[in-house]
Amino acid sequence: MLLVYTHKITPRLTYAFKHICKRILGMEVSFTSKIEDFIAHDSIKMSYAKQPLSKEVFVRSHTLLFEQGLSDIDITVSDWEETRGFFTTGEGSDLPYDIFAASFYLLSRYEEYLPHVNDDYGRFMASESLAKKESFLESPIIDIWAYKLKACLEKRFPDYGFPERHYDVKPIIDVPSAFKYRDKGLLRSLGGVFGDIFRFKFRQFYERTSVLFGFKKDPYDTFNWLINRQKSTISKFIVFFLVGDFSTYDKSVSTNKKQFTSLIKSIGDYCFVGLKASYFALDNLELLKKEKRRLENITNVGLYGIRNSHSKLNLPKTYRNAVELEIPREYTMGYVNEIGFRAGTCTPFLFYDLDYEVQTPLQIHPFHCMDFALLKYQSQLDKKEKLEQLIKTIKNVNGTFTPVFHNYAFSEDDTWKGFKALFNQTINSLND
Repeated sequence: MLLVYTHKITPRLTYAFKHICKRILGMEVSFTSKIEDFIAHDSIKMSYAKQPLSKEVFVRSHTLLFEQGLSDIDITVSDWEETRGFFTTGEGSDLPYDIFAASFYLLSRYEEYLPHVNDDYGRFMASESLAKKESFLESPIIDIWAYKLKACLEKRFPDYGFPERHYDVKPIIDVPSAFKYRDKGLLRSLGGVFGDIFRFKFRQFYERTSVLFGFKKDPYDTFNWLINRQKSTISKFIVFFLVGDFSTYDKSVSTNKKQFTSLIKSIGDYCFVGLKASYFALDNLELLKKEKRRLENITNVGLYGIRNSHSKLNLPKTYRNAVELEIPREYTMGYVNEIGFRAGTCTPFLFYDLDYEVQTPLQIHPFHCMDFALLKYQSQLDKKEKLEQLIKTIKNVNGTFTPVFHNYAFSEDDTWKGFKALFNQTINSLND
């Protein structure tokens, strides 16, 4: 067990150290502010303070982990060998940057609590982030820092046996609407038919009527392909279904439709099933509770996890509502149109509530690539190479790759041509 000496043990400090030491490096960590206990410890240890005690592994501390609340922090990002770093430590420190304070800044999403510009959906934009501005968005920078700490500790404690972690893939299947035309109700179906005619979309009119009359399979109904793909891989998919009511932002299928509820149950036989919270449930605890109960009544099991409509996060309220409803996992931390690491890591972490200065039990599972982000690359080769580059980056730190694909991305629509192959590429990366 790693023993850390610090002059003051705070919730922020224990949070940051446990993510780096326990979740990434797999080693238990404990803390002491008593010098005699630190000296008596005869195993792996380090100090985190303003000055070293002796000749132990020492990282000079920034003030961030000993503060409370928010402040305007001056951050200067610099190159650090193959990566980047901030919060310099100066001479005497075994690491040139305080990776613990920097990790806390990124994991807590400190910058998202500060004034910033949102997009049209009210989402925090990648362009507002430190990672994008300083060109490290596409790097799991916290995991890289953790391995630098590991190298430093290994050099000082060569006999200590560090556990090894392995690369993993946790694919997300997002289902905002299970069907494009089917099971939409009489009024919505008639509105769609007349809309196709008046807008001269005769190809869509033909497709819609063929589906409605049972001559053709619904283009969004790609679930048999998904189930067959699930059967051939050990990595279990997480499928998020929208079961909220129809609204301006959500064009969901009604849970009164028996075929829809049967689909959810059949998917649950093979994959994890999660809740895709509707747009209006993000800030409405009672509505979220209703949708959670609705899905649990279909699956007859407790909710596995949650993901928000349009990948929108309202910090800290969105996460607090999930904590309030005892939802164990959250999967919205990422960017729709940008590939990369919004929280700086490819390792699941816990939500830290900055207002209350407390670590919560809610597990945050950040995603690193959404199918929409790959659309900006014109050719199939470009998409494949970009995905391969991302996979290699995560493999270098033995992290967990979490991509997001929508059910309609596996359709025959020209927009999504080749996305089945891209999905297979992510799954097959486990065996490469």
